[in-house]
Amino acid sequence: MKPATIRDVAERAQVSVASVSRVLTGAGAVTEPTRLKVMEAVEALSYVPHSGARSLSTSRTDTVGVILPDLFGEFFSELIRGMDLAARANGLHLIVSSSHDDASVAAAAIRSMRGRVDGLIVLSPHLDSAHLAANLAGRLPVLLMNGGANDAGRPSMVVDNLGGAVAAVEHLLSLGHRRIAHIGGPTGNLEARERREGYVQAMARAGQTPQVVAGDFTQVSGHVAATALLAEGVRPEAIFAGNDMMAIGALVALQEAGVRCPEDVALVGFDDVPIAGLVRPALTTLRIDIAETGRRAMERLVGLIAAAASPDADPDDACEIIRPQLVVRQSTGGRPNPVVDTAPRVAPNQASNGENA
Repeated sequence: MKPATIRDVAERAQVSVASVSRVLTGAGAVTEPTRLKVMEAVEALSYVPHSGARSLSTSRTDTVGVILPDLFGEFFSELIRGMDLAARANGLHLIVSSSHDDASVAAAAIRSMRGRVDGLIVLSPHLDSAHLAANLAGRLPVLLMNGGANDAGRPSMVVDNLGGAVAAVEHLLSLGHRRIAHIGGPTGNLEARERREGYVQAMARAGQTPQVVAGDFTQVSGHVAATALLAEGVRPEAIFAGNDMMAIGALVALQEAGVRCPEDVALVGFDDVPIAGLVRPALTTLRIDIAETGRRAMERLVGLIAAAASPDADPDDACEIIRPQLVVRQSTGGRPNPVVDTAPRVAPNQASNGENA
C-alpha cells in the first residue's frame, strides 16, 4: 500500500491542503472543528509528514548542530548524552561534528551545517568567539560554550574554571599541604589557562611557590607529568590536575612508584567524569555535572530557536556561568561517600571560560 499523502488527508477531511499544512505545522489559525477533522484523517490514514517537505514549507528542519573540539573521552560523551536527552524531549535530532581544535575546521563545520539545522551549539576552547561568530550563518541561533571572556553579550555558557581551581587549592591547603604541584592542560586552551591562573593565585595568597608541569588533558600526559614530579628532589605533598583524566594518569604513576594516595601525596582533579568516583582511591574533584550542562545548553538553544521565530520575543544574550562544586573523596582523605561542598564564589568578572576536560 502506498503511503498516504497530504492530499489524501485533505480529501478525507474535506478541507484544503493548506488547511492540513496549517494544522500540522501550527503555522496559521484554524478552527477547532477543522483541526479535529484533520487529525482524525491523519490517524485513519497513518499519515507521516515528509520531513524534507515540511522543512521547505516551514523553514524548520527539527535538527540542531553541535560542534565540539573533540569527540573522544568521557567528558564529551557525558555532554552529548545530556544534549541528546533534551533534544529528544523537544522532538529534535542532533548532528555532531568536531573541530579538532582547529579554527579553519571549525569554520568549515559551521558552513556545512548552514541550511541543515535550526540552531547550533559551538564549544570553542581555542578560538576567540568574535572570530568564530564571523563565520556563523546570518540569523542562525547560536549558543557559544566556553569560548572566552568575549562571550559576554552573546548567548553563552562558561565554566568558572578559575574559581574551581582556587577551591581545589584551598581544599589542599586546609589539609595542611604546602608543596602543591599543578598538572596543566594544553597550551592555548582557555580552560587550561584559567585553571592554571586559579592555582597560581591561590598559591600566591598562601605564600607558596607554584610548581607547574605541562599536560594535555589526556591520561597518558598525567602519568608522564606525575612521574616527572616524583623524580624531582623534593616530592610534592599534593597534586592538582587540570582535569580528571590527567589526575587518573597521575594516580597510576603514584601507585606504580609505591607512593600512597592520599597518605604520601594527595590528589585533586576537575570535571567529575563518571570514572572519577570508581577509581581507588576515589578522586576528589570539582564537579561540573557534565550531562546536566549539556541538557541545559540544549534547552537554551531550543529557547533561542523559538525566540528567532517570534519577533516580539525578548533576546537571550546572557552569559551563564557554571559554578563547579568541590566533591571530597578518598584521594584527599575524604569519606567513600562524597559530600559536595559549594566552591568559593568569585565575582562574575573573574569567572573564566574554557572547554572540555
